[in-house]
Amino acid sequence: MEGRRIASPDDLATWLAACDEDESAEPFTFVVDLDGFLRLSHRRSEHVVCAGGMPVLSAGEITFAEHGGRWSVEGASNQSTGYCPDPDSWPAVGGALDRAGLDHPGRFTDPMVFRRCPECRERNLVKDAHFFCALCDAELPRTWNMAPADH
Repeated sequence: MEGRRIASPDDLATWLAACDEDESAEPFTFVVDLDGFLRLSHRRSEHVVCAGGMPVLSAGEITFAEHGGRWSVEGASNQSTGYCPDPDSWPAVGGALDRAGLDHPGRFTDPMVFRRCPECRERNLVKDAHFFCALCDAELPRTWNMAPADH
């Protein structure tokens, strides 16, 4: 099911109230749609489904907390193997959160670096700045190369 568009703190509160207690304690799947709005789905949802199959400006997982009657982002990552967004996609996330009136940390709290191997085409999660393919050991590019045209 396509993710719920969050355009205000009230939208978020309504979304969270509809979640059961276990779901609201987990991170949510999110995307930022091409109109710059945050969309949320339950964690076990695929990012591509959350986006309704459309391209996105960013994607990942996000957690929220309420402090003094105001909702804020506790943590956010760009963890999405469907879109593999670069950490440089944060401004789209920050903009969507600002538009929705939600406080946030100003960056991904758990950034991930994805690269596609130029040799075997495998998707890689780069760990400890080790830019080598986990499958064939070819050197990975230093710049993001996960655009849909690369598939």
